[in-house]
Amino acid sequence: MNQSSLISGVMLDETIKNLVQNILESADDRKSADPVVLDVSEISYLSDFFVILTGYSRAQVRAICDSIEERLESQFGRKPIRLEGKQDASWILMDYGVIIVHIFLPTEREYYNLEAFWGHAARISFTP
Repeated sequence: MNQSSLISGVMLDETIKNLVQNILESADDRKSADPVVLDVSEISYLSDFFVILTGYSRAQVRAICDSIEERLESQFGRKPIRLEGKQDASWILMDYGVIIVHIFLPTEREYYNLEAFWGHAARISFTP
């Protein structure tokens, strides 16, 4: 897919845009809070985008993870390359290669403060 879209000043491939949009919609279906999308492509070799979400209980964090995992597999045929933290569910990391999803409990999100750590990354506005 050679089409790109300009979202908040950042050029995104349509596939990546659709993946991020579906991640955010899946998370919103499970009432996640405070979604943030960071473009880390210029400052990290780990991934191009981080999606950061909050769930208010371990059960909700797992439900957000399950919702994202089910939707990306059914609609895009994509499974996470790596999935960490699901058993404890205080911070789940879902690695989709170009996109890494972080789902936190509020205390962990505040403690690790990825938005500040990656503060020089561009924030991308999406509407779930």
